[in-house]
Amino acid sequence: MMNDNTIAGMLQYYLAYPFVRYALIVGALIALCSSLLGVTLVLKRFSYIGDGLSHVAFGALAVASLFNLTNNMFIVMPVTVTAAVLLLRTGQNTRLHGDAAIAMVSVGALAIGYLVMNLFSTSANISGDVCSTLFGSTLILTLTRAEVVLCVIMSAVVVAIFVFLYNRIFAVTFDENFAQATGVRAKMYNTLIAVVTAVIIVLAMNLAGSLLVSALIIFPALSAMRVINSFKGVVIYSAVISVFCALAGIVLSILFSTPVGSTIVAADIVVFLGNCFAGRIIKN
Repeated sequence: MMNDNTIAGMLQYYLAYPFVRYALIVGALIALCSSLLGVTLVLKRFSYIGDGLSHVAFGALAVASLFNLTNNMFIVMPVTVTAAVLLLRTGQNTRLHGDAAIAMVSVGALAIGYLVMNLFSTSANISGDVCSTLFGSTLILTLTRAEVVLCVIMSAVVVAIFVFLYNRIFAVTFDENFAQATGVRAKMYNTLIAVVTAVIIVLAMNLAGSLLVSALIIFPALSAMRVINSFKGVVIYSAVISVFCALAGIVLSILFSTPVGSTIVAADIVVFLGNCFAGRIIKN
């Protein structure tokens, strides 16, 4: 069993390596962006879109691997963004509700991705590749400086969109019909939210894997809603929780050699339970 001094020493030792610092920076940025959109998606009862889009990204990643692309982002990102827009429009169809559309696309993309990886993969360890993609891998610890810069730029764009369009996003989140009646282009902002969510999903796949990435969106928002009532307060507290859990999960995974994605989600669950308990005390 490690004592405090040993853990602190190991942490200081690992932080001397650039790849650890890169992982912490990217993890914090992805967690921040996920939490901002998570509150909106949860309140609009469309939080499951993260799960559906992550499975679409998995299928696109499997197809990209067939062509041995050095950067699979050129296939995964456009496909996931397109799926986000189509899911949003299909969800507004009275014959096919949003949850049914997401479930259909989610299962279909997951099955096709796994089938493609089995039929055409040249890897000697297909099961290991699939498991790493679904539940997260060590790719977050092998980021290059260029990948970190790309993540910083895209995260800055996401945060800027949320900050500058905060009032319109707030209006569309709570009363879409009223927002449209007052001149807000609700459909355009819904599409923007879907596109930004797709971007976040693709960025977060290396951190938590395609099966766990939706937890980064849902858990911080639900945790914040247990103790805070205002929209702005929930967004801010959700961001704090998300970044804290991401950093804690990455550090713990490095110190104790546990899977990065699963450790982050476990931290989110612990914080969620703590906020549920705190919420009951506050309400009573």
